[in-house]
Amino acid sequence: MSKLKFLRHPHPSPTPADKRAALLANPGFGRVFSDHMVTIRYSEGKGWHDARIEPRRPIEMDPASAVLHYAQEVFEGLKAYKTADGGATMFRPRENARRFQQSAERLAMPVLPEQDFLEAIDQLVGIDRDWIPDGDGSLYIRPFMFANEVFLGVKPSSEYLFIVIASSVGSYFKSGADAVSVWVSQEYTRAAPGGTGAAKCGGNYAASLFAQAEATRHGCDQVVFLDAAERKWVEELGGMNVFFVFNDGSMSTPPLGGTILPGITRSSLLTLAKDKGIAVREERYSYDQWKTDAHSGKLREAFACGTAAVVTPIGTVRAPEGEFKIGNGGSGARTEELKTALVDIQRSRAADPHKWVHKVF
Repeated sequence: MSKLKFLRHPHPSPTPADKRAALLANPGFGRVFSDHMVTIRYSEGKGWHDARIEPRRPIEMDPASAVLHYAQEVFEGLKAYKTADGGATMFRPRENARRFQQSAERLAMPVLPEQDFLEAIDQLVGIDRDWIPDGDGSLYIRPFMFANEVFLGVKPSSEYLFIVIASSVGSYFKSGADAVSVWVSQEYTRAAPGGTGAAKCGGNYAASLFAQAEATRHGCDQVVFLDAAERKWVEELGGMNVFFVFNDGSMSTPPLGGTILPGITRSSLLTLAKDKGIAVREERYSYDQWKTDAHSGKLREAFACGTAAVVTPIGTVRAPEGEFKIGNGGSGARTEELKTALVDIQRSRAADPHKWVHKVF
């Protein structure tokens, strides 16, 4: 139970039902926003306070706010799904709360209690439940926190603002193809040992954008990063983890070690694979081996995974020296099997043996 009392200030003129329905017919990803947001403030000596559910609005910021100069900011991403009885659920939000705490600690920011995080997202989904699309759509929840002390100096801020907003979304990838193409970045890296690779902070994503733009110029949907030390080992995509499926039925994924974001979808797929008796390894896998295994047929499938992308097959891998396809260049049986198992639990269409589904109302 949250120790904070959330004051409710409903929107005086929420979006009319007909306009909302038109927006939800084809929301895309990350451009359609719900009517409300949650805010909680933090200050040294007072702690977390002033929790509110209020109309979504612009944020007033002083130009000397610390985040604008020193990038102290962390965020999370999770989804709310509509259930057959008209209710709403979320998938493993407690894990998002814990990862948010870990990210905050790495960025020298205050830790928001787990129950306050959960209460904040419950409150927002509860008041904006009508923004959850039907069918395969969902309500993408974005909790974030940033330093807003008005001060120019390199030190942890003494004031922070935690906010939760929500966006009605459809598919993450726009192409609509059966599988995505990826560009292997050989000049730019995402994270180095001792850095912030395991934290979900904006700086990691800002550093990946140039490489992602390079991928786009080469006709690819996403970028793949290699390790910073040897430029040899596959680590992750620009915003998602990666898995490999081999001809003996086994699977592998790069191991966590401080340079890879510990994805909640990644963790869930590891568990589901083991439930199904699939041998799955967390081990290093080189780009050269990836090419060799794809050409020999040893590698049958590869897929990206994350909250936004869910489970997305990788069909083509491209690099400066050329490209290669994985399997038939489309999705594969193992990828589809695991995607179905995951999505059916997320959407309450299958049993939930691990108690991952969180009911909002």
